[in-house]
Amino acid sequence: MRSLILIDSYAQIFRGYFAVRVLTSHDGTPTNAVFAMAKFLLKLHADYPVDAFDGAFVFDLGKPAHRLELAPDYKANRPPAPPDLNAQVPIIRDLIRAFGWPLFEQQAWEADDLISALVNAFSEREIRIISADKDLAQLINERVAMLIPSRSGTGFELRDEAAVVEKFGVPPSGIIDYLALVGDTADNIPGIEGVGPKTAAKLISECGSIDAILANPASVANENLRRKLVDGAEHLRKNQALVRLLREPPAGANWSDAMLERTAPDFRRIRELAAKLDLSSVIRDLDKIAPESAFEDTCDDPDDLFAAAKPAKPEEAPAAEKAPEKKPASDQMEFDF
Repeated sequence: MRSLILIDSYAQIFRGYFAVRVLTSHDGTPTNAVFAMAKFLLKLHADYPVDAFDGAFVFDLGKPAHRLELAPDYKANRPPAPPDLNAQVPIIRDLIRAFGWPLFEQQAWEADDLISALVNAFSEREIRIISADKDLAQLINERVAMLIPSRSGTGFELRDEAAVVEKFGVPPSGIIDYLALVGDTADNIPGIEGVGPKTAAKLISECGSIDAILANPASVANENLRRKLVDGAEHLRKNQALVRLLREPPAGANWSDAMLERTAPDFRRIRELAAKLDLSSVIRDLDKIAPESAFEDTCDDPDDLFAAAKPAKPEEAPAAEKAPEKKPASDQMEFDF
C-alpha cells in the first residue's frame, strides 16, 4: 500500500514567501512565493516520486467555528497576509495541480484538523506530514511521523515518537496537555502563568495528565503551582479543547483512496507558468527531469491566470507599505528544501 504525504499548504507557502523576499517578473508581478513553491515541488517530485507516494496539499478554508465559539480571540493576534502574497496564491494552487498533487480543503476547517481526520480515516497507510506545527505532534505514532523543514534549508528532519519526547519531554499522547499548560502564542492561546516547557513536561511525566492532576491536586508538591492549576482548571479544559485536533471527517464526507491519488506532472503546464513569470532556473530544472515529448506543442498564450497577481500601483499602497525601490529581479538564488 502506497504511503501518504500530507502537506500543510499555507505553512509551506508562508515559509517560502519569507525565505525569498524580493523577486518579480519583468512586468512587476510578485513571484517570490511562487518560485519557492516551485522549488519545493521539484524536491518533492525527486524525493517522493509519484509512482511510490500519494497524498495531498491541505489548505485552511474559512474560520474554525468550533474554536471561535470557545475562544473568540483565537488567532486574533495574527496579522492579515501581505497583499503581494495573496496575489500569488491562485498561481501557487495551479502550480501544485500541475505537479499532479490533489488539493484538499473543507469550509470552516483548518488544515491541521483535516490532516488529523485524514490520518484517522486512512489508518492502514504510513503517513508523513510536512509541517513544523507543534499541534500535529499529537498525531505521531508508529505509522505517522512529521517531516520538519530543516533550519539549514537542506531538507527535512524526521520527527517520530522518540523525537517528540526529545524535543518536548513528553510523548505524542501528552502533547495536548503540554500545549494546554504552556499555551501557544502563535494561536493566541495563553497557558498557565509561570508554567513553561520544563515545568509542563515534569508535571505530565510525574502526574500523567491534566485530568489526573485535577482529580488529585495533592499529587503536585509545589503549593503555589498546585493552586495555579486548580484555579486555572476551567482555562486548562478550554485549552485542551482548542488544541485537540478533530478526528472525524466533515459531516457528509465520503472519502476514498482515489481523492489522494497523485498524477504525473504536467511538465508543459509547469513550464508555461515558469516562463510567464520569468523563473528561468525553474525551467532549467524542468529541462533536466522532463522527457522531451513533454514540451511538444507548447502553448504560446497561457490563460490569464496572472491577472490576480498584478501588483497595486505604489500610490494605492498604504503609507507603511510603500513599494520598495525597483531592483533587478533574479531567480538565480539557491533555495533548497
